[in-house]
Amino acid sequence: MKRETILIIDDEESMRDSCSLILKKDGYNIESAEDGNRGLEKIKTVKPDLVLIDLKMPGLSGFEVLDEVKLIDPEIIPVVITGYATVESAVEAMKRGAYDFLPKPFTPQEIRIIIKRGLERKKLAQEAEMLRSEKKLIEENFITMVSHQLRSPLVAILQYFEVLLGGMVGDIQSEQRAMILKAQNRLEKLLELINDWLDVARMNSGTIVEKRQPILLRDILKKLVEFMRPTAEENGIQLHLQPPGGQDSVMGDPESLEQVFTNLISNAIKYNRPEGSVTISTKEEDTHIVVTVSDTGMGIPEEHLPFIFDQFYRVHRTENQRNKGSGLGLTIAKKIVEAHEGAIEVSSEEGIGSVFTVRLPAAAAPSTHAE
Repeated sequence: MKRETILIIDDEESMRDSCSLILKKDGYNIESAEDGNRGLEKIKTVKPDLVLIDLKMPGLSGFEVLDEVKLIDPEIIPVVITGYATVESAVEAMKRGAYDFLPKPFTPQEIRIIIKRGLERKKLAQEAEMLRSEKKLIEENFITMVSHQLRSPLVAILQYFEVLLGGMVGDIQSEQRAMILKAQNRLEKLLELINDWLDVARMNSGTIVEKRQPILLRDILKKLVEFMRPTAEENGIQLHLQPPGGQDSVMGDPESLEQVFTNLISNAIKYNRPEGSVTISTKEEDTHIVVTVSDTGMGIPEEHLPFIFDQFYRVHRTENQRNKGSGLGLTIAKKIVEAHEGAIEVSSEEGIGSVFTVRLPAAAAPSTHAE
């Protein structure tokens, strides 16, 4: 079992010797230095687990040593020891990263307790980091497994269904066609869920919003409204895109922002009432661009609003209102907006409709110079 190393930085030889004597009896490796500069050199070469630092020393002060310790190795546990203890110095030491503060003179039991507590803190931090690394590796492996071992076979099966339905391997009876269409529909829903989950997983791993550039939101919204208008008209829903109030340029990733507004507009159509409407508006508000997507639909019950952006959360609908989704669309939208340093919120009244509001930081207006 590895023995922990403790470094004592103190200009008093008697203090270094007494601390060394106490801690060696407890099985620790002990190193010492008589001033801050030598102490920092030993930190770089010895790599101690914990360092005792005197505040008042010739040359570098204990505060300056504390600052350097964080830069050399943030995992080292620094403990301040001083004969000039004040509340102010204790607070300042903690601000600079000290784990604890021990005024002189102290008893052997007091220093043992602080050393033990500090080393336990380091052990817990190392275990937490190891668990984080393992979790990340598991997530990466799981994403790969879902992508290749689940998604790819589903895509292949759907292609086989297309071949069957297209009559390329012979005629099929109407009953057989109906069964294949049902199976195809179920597989498409499963594939949609897998794709949504992969989007969330990739966002959690920090790959969201890889390319940012100045974009006009009006261009994205106009494109989406034109694309979704036939679907809206099939459901008797009118789509209205209001001209932007002020500039509507943001720094963003066009593809991911398009995903946000696709989700919001399609939901507004999906959960609307017959002969209802969806209105999309854009306005400039201080340093942000605000986009609202409002509908005249069934609305969201108040008790569901706090959870509407949670993963896999779906509002329970009556049978004739049911429209199944993955429960991840709004989660994805929220993650994308927050990755753009923006915010998304919802207000709704049951039976009246819902309003989703997206706030994104405005792009700096291009400077103009008179010729």
